Amino acid sequence: MAASNRSRDGQDSILEPLCFPELPPGVPSAPSALGDAPLLCLFCAESAPLDVLLKHLLLEHKLVIADVKLVADLPKYVSYWRHRFLQQPLTDFCSVIKTNSHGPAEKQENYFLLCDVLPEDRILREKLQQKRLEEVLEQQQQERDDGGFRRLCMFCSDEFTGNRSALLNHMAREHSFSIGLPDNIVYCDQFLDTLQGKLDSLQCLYCEKTFRDKTTLKDHMRKKAHRRINASNRLYDRFYVINYLELGKTWEEVQSEDDRELLDEDDDWSDWRAHPVSAVCLFCDDQSETMEQIYAHMKEAHGFDLHHLRTELNLRFYQQVKLVNFIRRQLHQSRCYGCQQTFESRDAVLQHLQDEGHVMTLPDAATWNQPQYHLSPASVLRYYFPTYENDALLCSLCDSDGDEDVPVIGEDDSELRALKQSGDITQLLKSRGCCS
Repeated sequence: MAASNRSRDGQDSILEPLCFPELPPGVPSAPSALGDAPLLCLFCAESAPLDVLLKHLLLEHKLVIADVKLVADLPKYVSYWRHRFLQQPLTDFCSVIKTNSHGPAEKQENYFLLCDVLPEDRILREKLQQKRLEEVLEQQQQERDDGGFRRLCMFCSDEFTGNRSALLNHMAREHSFSIGLPDNIVYCDQFLDTLQGKLDSLQCLYCEKTFRDKTTLKDHMRKKAHRRINASNRLYDRFYVINYLELGKTWEEVQSEDDRELLDEDDDWSDWRAHPVSAVCLFCDDQSETMEQIYAHMKEAHGFDLHHLRTELNLRFYQQVKLVNFIRRQLHQSRCYGCQQTFESRDAVLQHLQDEGHVMTLPDAATWNQPQYHLSPASVLRYYFPTYENDALLCSLCDSDGDEDVPVIGEDDSELRALKQSGDITQLLKSRGCCS
């Protein structure tokens, strides 16, 4: 659900919202499409994989790169800005984020945001995107013209030569396994190698569970109708041309725009049914489709009564949001939210909570009920943004029992407003899509 928990000095190092897995508990998450190739730091000789490098840039050089996962060619992007930063001061290119701007001078720190608000950065990203698209289209044409293709079907002993579309159409027609139209696919050999590798590892292509033998796997995929790939697995994104078409947009966003163009205001939506949103327990992977069920589960299984805390502490809406995000973050980082003791694993924290009776123990409100917590851009707005961006539990919070129509009254956030009015965090908010 997230990359790293803590830095070596114990400082919070979650750099962006986490995300609950869309798959059932126990299903492994997809590998990063960005890979683990090391990238050179923009300022020093440090070389590390992307996730580690982003943390290094933040902690050591006070730099945040916005929307880094949408950059088409990261090595070239990093190389370009490394060269530019040697030529001119960092402030010529980056928005400055001043933390604790109204506090004591010794506690003030400047952080720098590199994003496409800067025309030079926007042009660079567009050029890299265009170059990548040209490479992809050229690769796709080569695959269409290649007559030397030869490969066995993954599901039977038939061999196919010549155009790759013959194999893809065969699997769709004879085995009900379709990965899309051949004209929409690129790097087809790598795609097939990836799928074959999963099958050789006895892993279901859809739910990604591992089975004891091939017969059991084949029966599972047939009976569960799992002869398809999981569209939520980002590992497959690089094999579809649609993901290279527009700068800063995933295939889902492009498809969504296409769908909206086809919709008419008079369309009949009476037969539409929403997919139920599951809320996840604060302490385990249990999910429920109703808030009553998840509240009852937390109370019965873990002894945690959120309704009681809300009433006892007279928590308003935003205070509840921050409390939930606080507990989520502490548990994700293997830390007891009651006494702040750190453990080796999440399971050890949960055992400690039960043994020490800390489940319903909260620290002083000053620890979690404030918009500014420590001094880093990742934490300035920590509890105003969800720890998990798809946290359905936050949607159930309200200001009063049994009255969902009562308007939400915000708490006193004068410090946050002052920061925003001063312009210190405006760019950070923009980079997170929270303001325009």
